[in-house]
Amino acid sequence: MGSVLENIFFSLAEIAEPFGILITWLFVFTFLYNLSAAINKPDNSRTQLSFIMMISYSLNLYIDAYTPSVHLQLFAFDVVTIVVIFIWRLYFGKVIPIGFYYLIVGLTINATLFMALYIESIVKLYDGYWWLWGVYGSVMPLVDLIMAVVLIANKDFLGVVKLKNSMLNRKTQAVM
Repeated sequence: MGSVLENIFFSLAEIAEPFGILITWLFVFTFLYNLSAAINKPDNSRTQLSFIMMISYSLNLYIDAYTPSVHLQLFAFDVVTIVVIFIWRLYFGKVIPIGFYYLIVGLTINATLFMALYIESIVKLYDGYWWLWGVYGSVMPLVDLIMAVVLIANKDFLGVVKLKNSMLNRKTQAVM
C-alpha cells in the first residue's frame, strides 16, 4: 500500500494521454480564439504565439510514449519551441504580449522537468515512488493550463511580467 501522493500520481498517470490530447486541443482553441479576435486589428502577436504553441503541442502527439527516451524527446520539443519563440520575437514580435513571458517561463519549467525525468530514468537510483514524479505530475498540467489561459486573457496573473520589470529596473538603477 502506497502513500497518498503515490496513489494520486498513479491516478494522474492513467489519464496522462487523454489529458495531453485535451491540452493540445486547448492550444488549438486558443489559436482559433486569438485568430478570430485579431481580425481587423493591427496586432496579431498572440495569434502568432498561439499558432507556434498549437504546432508544437500537436507535433508532441506523434511521440511514442512508450519509448525509453520519451522525456528526452519532449525536452527537445520544448527547447526547439523556446528557440522558435525567441526567433519570432527577433523578427516578427513588434508588440510583445504578456503571454510571451509566460510561454518562455512555462516551457523552461516543462523542459527542466523533462530533463530531470530523463536523467532519473537513466540513473534509476530508486525503484519506488519518488517525489519528482509527484512534482512532475502536478506542475506540468498546471503550467500548460496557465500558458493557454494567459494566451487567451493576456493578463499577468502570477506577476511574471511585473517580476521581470522589477528585476530589469534594479539592474539599470545599479548601473547608474
